[in-house]
Amino acid sequence: MKADLGDLKAFLAVAGARGFRGAARTSGASASSLSEAVRRLETGLGVRLLHRTTRSVSPTEAGARLIDRLTPALGEVEAALDVVNSFRDRPAGTLRLNVPVSAARLVLPAILPGFLAAYPDIQMEIVADDNFVDVLASGCDAGIRYDERLEQDMIAVPIGPRVQRLATAAAPAYLDRHGRPEHPRDLLAHACLLGRFASGTMTSPWEFERAGEVVRVEPRGPLIVRVGAATDLSVDVAVAGVGVIHLFEEWIRPHLESGALEPVLREWWQPFSGPFLYYSGRRLLPPPLRAFIDFVNLPPTLPPAPDTKIPREIA
Repeated sequence: MKADLGDLKAFLAVAGARGFRGAARTSGASASSLSEAVRRLETGLGVRLLHRTTRSVSPTEAGARLIDRLTPALGEVEAALDVVNSFRDRPAGTLRLNVPVSAARLVLPAILPGFLAAYPDIQMEIVADDNFVDVLASGCDAGIRYDERLEQDMIAVPIGPRVQRLATAAAPAYLDRHGRPEHPRDLLAHACLLGRFASGTMTSPWEFERAGEVVRVEPRGPLIVRVGAATDLSVDVAVAGVGVIHLFEEWIRPHLESGALEPVLREWWQPFSGPFLYYSGRRLLPPPLRAFIDFVNLPPTLPPAPDTKIPREIA
């Protein structure tokens, strides 16, 4: 059976979004046209690919197997078509990046405006996701991560600030009421605002370092938020005087500068290596990705060593 390439892409979009409406929002096609494409594909194959309910869509066993084989195959098709871009005056096409929410907020805003202005024929698609994913299997060209465990054929280049810190802070009114910690272990007596990854892993323990001494504490507190999606809520709650927050210094810098938040244990803030852009070395680089790497003007480097000291909660 000869399947239409558009129908295959529609199926992947619906399966990835777990619904026709979600796929319509990300793909630009209508939900009805996506539904018709999937129905046409299932009819041609003679097998159901998606379980459909009124609330969700999920792949059948046959659909899951097709996704596993189809995703990298379509990626190679798109990469092959992108080769034609080398004959154009300037690169064109779509560049898909899978990045953590922190990178979408703290790294890319300083890069994308200039890049998109320099390459008007390139469209960026940013997937902000704090889960660890196979960038190729997810349909992305590259990703950004901290201390990512990369396979041998992955290439990593530094992107953004080379050194960052996790800052600890609280509202002055909170510290006036509860006292100002003088040692990281003092945080055990404070209300701390915590995070949890989608995997269920907590962002604690919090790690501090001063003069070679490393201290890890597992604080408790009245609020736990999903890392990434609800981090701003945690910041707002800290500003409101509910407790102590432990987050990227860049994320809360405006509040530190305005005085809404006061630094806590500043001399203990631990520096760590900045993020890396990573991509597969197995395939010909799509011209949009090549242009992006050239734009950030960073030569390829080895991935960070396994013992690189990067706080676990942001890795």
